[in-house]
Amino acid sequence: MDKTQLLQSLKQKGFSKQIIRAFEKVKREDFVPERIKPYAYEDEAQPIGMGQTISQPYTIALMLKILDLKKGQKVLEIGSGCGYVLALIHEITQSPVYGIEVVKELAEKSKENLRNYKDITVYNQDGSKGLPEQSPFERILISAATKQIPKTLLNQLTEDGILVAPVGPSYGQSLVAVQKKKDKFIEKKRIPGFIFVPFVEKD
Repeated sequence: MDKTQLLQSLKQKGFSKQIIRAFEKVKREDFVPERIKPYAYEDEAQPIGMGQTISQPYTIALMLKILDLKKGQKVLEIGSGCGYVLALIHEITQSPVYGIEVVKELAEKSKENLRNYKDITVYNQDGSKGLPEQSPFERILISAATKQIPKTLLNQLTEDGILVAPVGPSYGQSLVAVQKKKDKFIEKKRIPGFIFVPFVEKD
């Protein structure tokens, strides 16, 4: 599959013009290892080293859809890996985006991948604590499997803010969207049938 075919596939699946445009503008091949570049636009997850993966484009598009991104929103991604999703989010929101990646080598590589994006900041630290110094966020995306969503992260949402995460055991998760409403957290959506790499915490 090449880029044109991938974009066509995402269009057929009904994703918004904003999401399609982001996938069109951000070069996925710039975010994968050299040996993977010929397969960059296959609609499947790809290994990026250190036991981590870049998620399947369809899965990423679905996460962006249920995040319900809008221009001007402040967004945090936990488990930002190679930085590809941060770049897609930035294309949609056109505003500062923050990433946390616990694996040092990936955090460094993603900074290099994102060197042309002036307002994307990547932190190499434990994502379970979020980023209190930059909070609150209108949107938070967790891009790794978690058995339950850390309360610390939910508390870093603005009023009406949305957090999306793959929640469940290691053998399979559901994509869950939770919205903050008057200090309560309401589950808005749950889509089963995903397998993400596990959420890594520093000891």
